[in-house]
Amino acid sequence: MSGFDTTVHLVYLACASCFVIGLHLMNAPATARRGNQVSAAGMGVAVLATVAVLVHGGQITAGAVVALAAGVAAGGVAGLIAARRVQMTAMPQLVSLFNAVGGGAAALIALGDALGHATALITTVLDLVIGALTLSGSLVASGKLAGLIPGRPLIVPGGRWITLLLALATVTLAGLHLTGRGGVAALGGIAVAALAAGVLLTLPIGGADMPVVISLLNACTGTAVAMAGFIVGSSPLIIAGALVGAAGAILTQLMATAMNRSIGSILTGGYGTGDESPAAVGGAPVREITAEDAALQLAYAKKVVVVPGYGLAAAQAQHEVVALARALAERGVHVSYGIHPVAGRMPGHMNVLLAEADAPYEQLKDLEEINPAFPGTDIVLVVGANDVTNPAARRPGNAVSGMPILDVDRARGVIVIKRSLGHGYAGIDNELYALPNTSMLFADAKRGLGALLTGLREYAPQ
Repeated sequence: MSGFDTTVHLVYLACASCFVIGLHLMNAPATARRGNQVSAAGMGVAVLATVAVLVHGGQITAGAVVALAAGVAAGGVAGLIAARRVQMTAMPQLVSLFNAVGGGAAALIALGDALGHATALITTVLDLVIGALTLSGSLVASGKLAGLIPGRPLIVPGGRWITLLLALATVTLAGLHLTGRGGVAALGGIAVAALAAGVLLTLPIGGADMPVVISLLNACTGTAVAMAGFIVGSSPLIIAGALVGAAGAILTQLMATAMNRSIGSILTGGYGTGDESPAAVGGAPVREITAEDAALQLAYAKKVVVVPGYGLAAAQAQHEVVALARALAERGVHVSYGIHPVAGRMPGHMNVLLAEADAPYEQLKDLEEINPAFPGTDIVLVVGANDVTNPAARRPGNAVSGMPILDVDRARGVIVIKRSLGHGYAGIDNELYALPNTSMLFADAKRGLGALLTGLREYAPQ
């Protein structure tokens, strides 16, 4: 091995270390930004090292350099503009689009290599199948999240049988390709079957399961990238893809466990969007409260926990909730945020929202950390969260039975900001709303939080 090759391998090892360190730093909100920067720096160096390898080996022409530079520039500019312009409420669909781009790119690598070298590798088939399925599935998921496709489960008549036939066709075409008898037609058929399967598998999944679906598609993207790394012989691609695939798979399992649902049940059709017709709380009366009375309760509390949900994101009210929390803290109230792992529509959705509004990282508490604190909490302010606070989860025989929830009902008092008594994704009433220690403030999250902040200043001055 020459000195150049040794140097390149050492650089790749350093890049892989950056990926691992970056992933570790993403474990906590306070270090997540630095983790992204470290991982991005590692990938940037890996790309430059790969270009150096191609130039050193005489495998790249001037025209190819221009094409690569143009592609990098166009992709970089598009990514920068998209990331800067996207609203925080649209972050889930942007993540899905990024998953689609990653899967599609990996599939194109498989096709390009097979057509250019006439090779018949199992990694080529796996890369093409996983990449194409991820591409179409992620586009459907993004469309559901953006409202371009209805968020409710869309059942295609005979969809499961069609998916089974597509799987059999894929296996048959893969066999033809691997034995050298399929040619370009077999590869094209595999790609089409995988694209169709991605659509059929994602359409029946409802909005409530989107956090799990995004994690699963992210794992698929990483796996496809790893397969692409084997095809082109790139160790950085193999390492980065394996890390993303493994992390996505672990997160998928954690998210499914947090919803007390198996991955299989999610893939065969999940809950709806939670945006359908409102429901009564089993006929039991609820206690409505005015913003002024709610503000007084918050002002004279010693300990307040804020529980955000998708309603907060939909109303883009993250800045208002953080402003209210700061106003309470200035009065000497101990404030923290209780974050459920599947609140919102992607993993970490609430953490991202609150971080964007500059909520102190140390105030963000996960489910295991915040649940023991609820019995000693004066007021829990629930903003747009529904199923993740439903006490019915502790009782068998309903759609949320066994699901880990935030034990907000065990606090001394609960104030819920919600537009109506509409049910959540699971399609059942939230029994929290009818409890004697719960008060309902019916309002859009942004308006309701603004009214609380105004009431805090006008009716409970320091």
